Amino acid sequence: MVKALLFDVQGTATDFHSTVCDEARRVSAGRQLAVDWAAVVTRWRAAYFERLKAVTNDGGTWVSVSWVYRQALDGVLDECGITDISADERDEITLAWQRLRPWPDTVPGLKRLKNVFTLATLSNADVATVINMSKRAGLPWDAIFAAQMVGAFKPDPAVYRMAATYLGLDPAEIMMVACHKYDIRAADSLGFRTAFVARPLEFGPGGGADVTYEDEFDVNAADFLDLAEQLGC
Repeated sequence: MVKALLFDVQGTATDFHSTVCDEARRVSAGRQLAVDWAAVVTRWRAAYFERLKAVTNDGGTWVSVSWVYRQALDGVLDECGITDISADERDEITLAWQRLRPWPDTVPGLKRLKNVFTLATLSNADVATVINMSKRAGLPWDAIFAAQMVGAFKPDPAVYRMAATYLGLDPAEIMMVACHKYDIRAADSLGFRTAFVARPLEFGPGGGADVTYEDEFDVNAADFLDLAEQLGC
């Protein structure tokens, strides 16, 4: 029987794309009006994943995800020819990842789920980022777990096992909830239950998010409210 739910945060519980676009426009203060910030943010997200993969494969010293965000941003701004954003402004844009807005269904869905299950994060973001983001967005977690706690990134098995250890539960008693299929497939391989939540606007309108339901997952849900309904909350 499932007793706890683990949630991916960036993309699954929060809307990174529109939040970061809005923050970039605010910080840039109307300069370079021709810049397509939606495209820049999409490239930034992709660059973040590539740098995270490189750090993971390198096997060297642990680096914070905040550092990865910042390095990726510098590269993308340079590639796009956006040169009049100062170092301080780049730091401010990077802080957007701590200010992500929840999807409209996130808070009401989590509150329903919390009546039955223990709720915790399992994010690749730094612990401080998840804490700040969650407080700002009013996300009612019972616990916060992050990859930083084991010095590895999802989908490394150590990340999922760490969460199970802290919860004091067997993997079969825990459901991993994410809109990223690699994440829940990694959890499934370790014996966790799985829930796929479709987020069609994760990469913005027309961003091509994978929202196809798969029979391999225990639950396929349209959002957190649908997930609560399917889990009897």
